[in-house]
Amino acid sequence: MLNLSLKELGALLAARKISSAELTRAFLDRIEALNPALNAFITVDPEKSLEQARHADARRAAGDAAPLTGIPIAHKDIFCAKGWRTTCGSKMLANFVAPYDAHVIERCTGAGLVSLGKTNMDEFAMGSSNETSYFGPVKNPWDPAAVPGGSSGGSAAAVAARLAPAATGTDTGGSIRQPAALCGISGIKPTYGVVSRYGMIAFASSLDQGGPMAKSAEDLALLLNAMAGFDERDSTSLRRPPEDYARALEAPLAGLTIGLPREYFAEGLSEDVGRAVEEAVAQYRRLGAKTVEVSLPNTRLSIAAYYVLAPAEASSNLSRYDGVRYGYRAPEYTDLADMYGRTRADGFGPEVKRRIMIGTYVLSHGYYDAYYLKAQKLRRLIARDFAEAFAQCDLLIGPTSPTVAFNQGEKSSDPVQMYLSDIYTIAVNLAGLPGMSIPVGFGKEGRPVGLQIVGNYFSEAKMLNCAHQFQRATDWHARVPAGIPAI
Repeated sequence: MLNLSLKELGALLAARKISSAELTRAFLDRIEALNPALNAFITVDPEKSLEQARHADARRAAGDAAPLTGIPIAHKDIFCAKGWRTTCGSKMLANFVAPYDAHVIERCTGAGLVSLGKTNMDEFAMGSSNETSYFGPVKNPWDPAAVPGGSSGGSAAAVAARLAPAATGTDTGGSIRQPAALCGISGIKPTYGVVSRYGMIAFASSLDQGGPMAKSAEDLALLLNAMAGFDERDSTSLRRPPEDYARALEAPLAGLTIGLPREYFAEGLSEDVGRAVEEAVAQYRRLGAKTVEVSLPNTRLSIAAYYVLAPAEASSNLSRYDGVRYGYRAPEYTDLADMYGRTRADGFGPEVKRRIMIGTYVLSHGYYDAYYLKAQKLRRLIARDFAEAFAQCDLLIGPTSPTVAFNQGEKSSDPVQMYLSDIYTIAVNLAGLPGMSIPVGFGKEGRPVGLQIVGNYFSEAKMLNCAHQFQRATDWHARVPAGIPAI
């Protein structure tokens, strides 16, 4: 049961071979047994989950079921869920119980999906290793000594360890794709605006985007069908006709042209990751796709642009956490200004403070033009690079991360090295394009390698088709960490 796809689980539920309550109970038992070692979940509430499962069973009995009704999934703890503790991995929100549902939660609930709980994450989604969480680091199921990636590391670890069939995540600079790669699962960041940000606690509003994480591309397509949709409460949400992201899964790849950005295969890519990616490229050629070399010359500037723009937006978004309205308040202070200072000093972790300080600096008088405005101009150049590349090909592929998962604590004292973990993913967010990662092998110490697939705007169905056909021909996505028992 642990390796069944969402479609197969839906078929079991439809045939009444298992109830949603039984399925949910099985995963809750697995979470209880394995989560203490992995720390993938922050909040689990069996009573709430089983109540949702019983409601899903009643829907099926009444003939009111959608394809995913009754299937349990996990939610990243960045999505507000009514009545659930929603922490965003921070002391600042450690006891915050959301009074409303995010649009993603509404959509999932409407589809009949059952929540298994809220997954661990880097604090306010700021991190690439899931080590900045106030609730402690998440362990990679393939090797507990390794990080799972971030910021959606809890969701990635939960799916990899089969604590959940699928999970939601968010991606600001690679936070779905990089942990998916490091944990050997699949994940997709759709085109900016396809999934509403309403109720998703903000980091960098022009970059943040929600998306699904699962074992396979087919599962991603089904879950994205549930998550995507217009929401008038989000001014950046796109009003588009409903789309079936699974519609093209079975199309052959003959005639597909795949671009290989030369910058993704240059210095900085580790040998073991490069070898696995080259074999994946060869597999695509065997499946009938044609490959061409393209160039994204401004990729090298994406890290610099991102770490001006994202902290600037974070500085603005996180100003609301002041101890006045909600969240943590320092227990002792002398006056209002002192309360602000103590609350923010105690409530935020070091990485969040670092980014707030950077963001405030680049937005300050005298530095706005020198840094923020130039970064916005670079963003336009990066988007133009992608547009020119897509004039020559249908999709781009390359490594998701330059290395396999690194060890816990290895890069904690060197923020720049940590930031470079996202060198291949950040440009996609700056351009607002869709990107995804799928497992394509293993590197040193048996740690997973991910392949990134990038498409033009609204080409999610084509990307998912490309990934699905690869997964039909290989079994990397079906591998389970050796140390994870099949309870």
